Amino acid sequence: MARVKGKFHVTDWKEETIEELAGKGKVTRAHITQDYTGGLEGHGAWDLLMCYRDDGTAVYTGYMKFDGGVGEKKGVLVMKSEGTFDGGAARTKMSVVPHAGSGGLEAFIGKGSSVAPHGSEGTYDLELTRA
Repeated sequence: MARVKGKFHVTDWKEETIEELAGKGKVTRAHITQDYTGGLEGHGAWDLLMCYRDDGTAVYTGYMKFDGGVGEKKGVLVMKSEGTFDGGAARTKMSVVPHAGSGGLEAFIGKGSSVAPHGSEGTYDLELTRA
């Protein structure tokens, strides 16, 4: 088992409203790209569905394709995510989708979390093992 921690930087954020809800609520689709440093070294691309409430808080779910390395191993990991945004920070629980990766990362499984205060920087903490 390997614990990998580090930082990420949002490089692009494209979000479109799918449907307006009563009040100020809405459902959106977002495509977010990030660069990762630390235990993960590489680039991630998230596709998320988000539901904003009247008060500006939100819940979201989606998937990320990470292309890069974990130590000496290089390849692709796919992670499922579920999270919340409280108006100040996004908190995400992530889990590796088994058998969806490739290259040196295809046998990895695991889970973890990330925190992203409002802005373009955040941190992650994952426990990864080889299946």
